[in-house]
Amino acid sequence: MEIDGVFSGGGIKGFALIGAYEEIENRGLHFKRVAGTSAGSLIAALIIANYSSEEIARMMDELDLNKFLDPRKTVIPFAATKWFLLYWSLGLYKGNELEKWISEKLAARGIRTFADIPQQSLRIIASDLTNGRLVVLPDDLHKYQIDPAKFPVAKAVRMSCSLPYFFEPVKLYGPGHSTNIIVDGAVLSNFPMWLFDKDNVKKTRPVLGVKLSNNTNEIPPKKIKNAIKMFEALFETMKDAHDSRYISRSHEQNIIFIPTEGVLATEFELTQQGKYDLLKLGRERAREFLSKWTY
Repeated sequence: MEIDGVFSGGGIKGFALIGAYEEIENRGLHFKRVAGTSAGSLIAALIIANYSSEEIARMMDELDLNKFLDPRKTVIPFAATKWFLLYWSLGLYKGNELEKWISEKLAARGIRTFADIPQQSLRIIASDLTNGRLVVLPDDLHKYQIDPAKFPVAKAVRMSCSLPYFFEPVKLYGPGHSTNIIVDGAVLSNFPMWLFDKDNVKKTRPVLGVKLSNNTNEIPPKKIKNAIKMFEALFETMKDAHDSRYISRSHEQNIIFIPTEGVLATEFELTQQGKYDLLKLGRERAREFLSKWTY
């Protein structure tokens, strides 16, 4: 049976999305269209490239996550210069290795630009800080006078994964040689369920979301005791406010919630056991949900 799917962001916690995808496949469900933010955009792109959950799990299992931490080369040790580079480059790591890896995996299935996949089959969320607006890729590329047919899917995923201050933002050049700073889509919409599941609009096929968090009614209140905790709460609120306002009880009936507390989005030192635990959690939550899901 064909369905549409939406995958939330969550950085390294995205391993749980792979586990959920495995259980979805086991139920005989196949994605016709997919959308995602950050880690969710990566999983969505690999799904459109016809990678199975087993293949994705294997490639991620074999991957050294530290490979993605590519600082700019300097004659001075990185530890001594990272804050200086952060100030000028707007990110600790370049993000080029991440984009290169994604590009290689997609190219292996014949996908390089959005022209290589069915129209509207993949939609990726990014955030344009220069103009203060949410960007849906490839839909909004025309606003920058860019032909989607020539735009690399891997770059779109890299844009959506550019966690502010961690990875350098992507510079998108628009009309009049303007430079637009693009960062992680989670800044404005971490779970774009609204792309496929809209109130008062008849759906073409069932829509299933996979969200790396508790059910909205079960999210514990934040304990803000210092400035760092306040910044964390500020970012979390900013990240989830748009989507939380959108998700109603009717939408929740079509969402697999996977709580991943205790794992940081930037935990690139995650152990093999940590990866397996997240995969297992995703499988278990999806199995429990799908056993009751009516579509």
